[in-house]
Amino acid sequence: QVQLVESGGGLVQAGGSLRLSCAASGGTFSGYAMGWFRQAPGKEREFVAAINWNGYSTHYADSVKGRFSISRDNIRKIMALQMNSLKPEDTAVYYCGRGRIGSYSGDPSEFGYWGQGTQVTVSS
Repeated sequence: QVQLVESGGGLVQAGGSLRLSCAASGGTFSGYAMGWFRQAPGKEREFVAAINWNGYSTHYADSVKGRFSISRDNIRKIMALQMNSLKPEDTAVYYCGRGRIGSYSGDPSEFGYWGQGTQVTVSS
């Protein structure tokens, strides 16, 4: 069973940048779509970005398009989320999850095997 560990969160001022990482172990990583989600206090977990198994196709929530970039390294079994031009509304706990085999279908419910999350706080 795959285990996912997120890292890289922290406190940053609005307009700043952070790079999150998700390290996988104990299971299959390379053949699956992977994704980032976030959950702000009092809100439901929401989709942020996804990447297909080979990294050639990516998907983003409208709220982060043009600011965030998702990538993966199947040899090192790591997925990353580069976050630029951060806004206070990006404040949340960020989670990585494993999707289905191959490509993201557009259905966030296909993701599971969540990590413990990493806190991102953007101050105004």
